Amino acid sequence: ISELLPLQKKYNDLKKQLALKSNELSLFQSRVEQNEHHKLSEIVKKIEQELAEAKSALSEKQALYKERVTEVATLEKSIHDHANNRDRILKDLEKKIKAVKTKMQSASKELKGHENNREKLLMEVEAFKQEQTSLENQLVSFQKQIGVLSSEVDALKNKVTSLKDEHSRAQSELNAARTKVKECDSQISRILKDQQKLKNVIGEKNLERKKLENEVKRMETEQKDCSLKVDKLIEKHSWITSEKQLFGRQGSDYDFTSRDPHKARDEFEKLQAEQAGLEKRVNKKVMAMFEKAEDEYNDLISKKSIIENDKSKIKLVIEELDEKKKETLKVTWVKVNSDFGSIFSTLLPGTMAKLEPPEGGSFLDGLEVRVAFGGVWKQSLSELSGGQRSLLALSLILALLLFKPAPLYILDEVDAALDLSHTQNIGRMIKAHFPHSQFIVVSLKEGMFNNANVLFRTKFVDGVSTVQRTVASKQSK
Repeated sequence: ISELLPLQKKYNDLKKQLALKSNELSLFQSRVEQNEHHKLSEIVKKIEQELAEAKSALSEKQALYKERVTEVATLEKSIHDHANNRDRILKDLEKKIKAVKTKMQSASKELKGHENNREKLLMEVEAFKQEQTSLENQLVSFQKQIGVLSSEVDALKNKVTSLKDEHSRAQSELNAARTKVKECDSQISRILKDQQKLKNVIGEKNLERKKLENEVKRMETEQKDCSLKVDKLIEKHSWITSEKQLFGRQGSDYDFTSRDPHKARDEFEKLQAEQAGLEKRVNKKVMAMFEKAEDEYNDLISKKSIIENDKSKIKLVIEELDEKKKETLKVTWVKVNSDFGSIFSTLLPGTMAKLEPPEGGSFLDGLEVRVAFGGVWKQSLSELSGGQRSLLALSLILALLLFKPAPLYILDEVDAALDLSHTQNIGRMIKAHFPHSQFIVVSLKEGMFNNANVLFRTKFVDGVSTVQRTVASKQSK
């Protein structure tokens, strides 16, 4: 394999060189097709075509010139032949001659232009021919180079074919070597697997050996512990030495065959495990929590009984207060009702007023104001006039104040919308029903002034507000 590697490398290098040379050859051919020589040859062909067209045009012009010359000759002959119509014919001929001359002049000018173009084209053709010769020389040199490159390419192709053969041989040898290596790898993998299995077996055996060693050590320690325990038991219990010969004897109390100590030990360990499991699941603080909860329950029961007793007492107090409220409201209603009727009858003689509960209800459900004129009770207060309703409202307010009198009352123009007779009635009512109270009344009517104990008048004197105090001759409390 090591001998084939440099051959493979050399084959790859030659393959790359062949690709590069073939690429250079294709580029050179494309440049040859697109160079200036090719373009100039096309231009030369075009110029030669234009030159041939110019030559054909020149021959046509020469033929036309000859035709015109023949026409002139025929015209001169006709001039000699037609002597009678000489003048007319001469004029016509002169016109024709002039026209022909103008045509000839234009044709000669065109001919000169074509000749100039022809000379230019000939010069360009010569220049193009020179360039063509130089390009042909370059083409010959390029063709020589192409021949050299093609020979090199052929040589490289031959080398490539030989290298391909060598590569195929080396590849076959490499494949054979790879198959051998694969076989060796498979054998090695089988050997490694067997080795791993043996290692696993050895590890298992070592573990078993360690387990047995640990078991032996444990048995030795248990034997030592048992011997120590036996010595301690012999020291602790003196009867063991005397009855030691009976241990294990059938029919005796120490018949170990009927009572297996291993089973007893297993049962003991099982019971210990159950006890440990129950200790984990059972809360040891349950009794303390139960006692605490029981104390709290008893405390709550006692508090509940206290609260129920207080509740019953509060209910009794509420019932007593309700009764007192009813009695007080009834007394208030009776007193206010009598004062209300008395005050209103004083303000409006011949009338009656009262407070009564609604139909089908008691005084606790509310009270309605009823008014009677001449013994006829009104159905609604809307039947009263504005002054009557004012007196009714004033009577109710004063009746409420009379139930719980105050030391001082202030009335501000309560008689503003009333007649003089009603104003006098208000003054008499205050004197009759409020003998122990003091009233400050603001009024603008004489009927109120006459019932006052002390009168304060305000007026302007020389543009200044003054107050005049007047005491009545007969004072009444």
